[in-house]
Amino acid sequence: MEFSLKNIIPLSQARANLSELADQAKAGAEKIITKNGESYVALIDAQRLDYYHRLEREHIHLLLIDEINAGVDDVDAGHIKDARTAIKSMIRRRKT
Repeated sequence: MEFSLKNIIPLSQARANLSELADQAKAGAEKIITKNGESYVALIDAQRLDYYHRLEREHIHLLLIDEINAGVDDVDAGHIKDARTAIKSMIRRRKT
């Protein structure tokens, strides 16, 4: 989402107009609140924040599925080791 200058608000102005800004955010106008001229926090609708969090979880799940597929491909290709042998090897390496 692109931000216009009207959606970038100094903290001092946000304090004075919080109720109005919250109404605008609820209507879909995300706000960036600045402090000392730099981005500080965002003001967005709670449902949209929940949506963003769900998207992030879905992305993590897709990455995990990719890792699982890579593991299955390794097994199919015969790139496997006995767990006991692998653990013993790791213990030996740690001792050195």
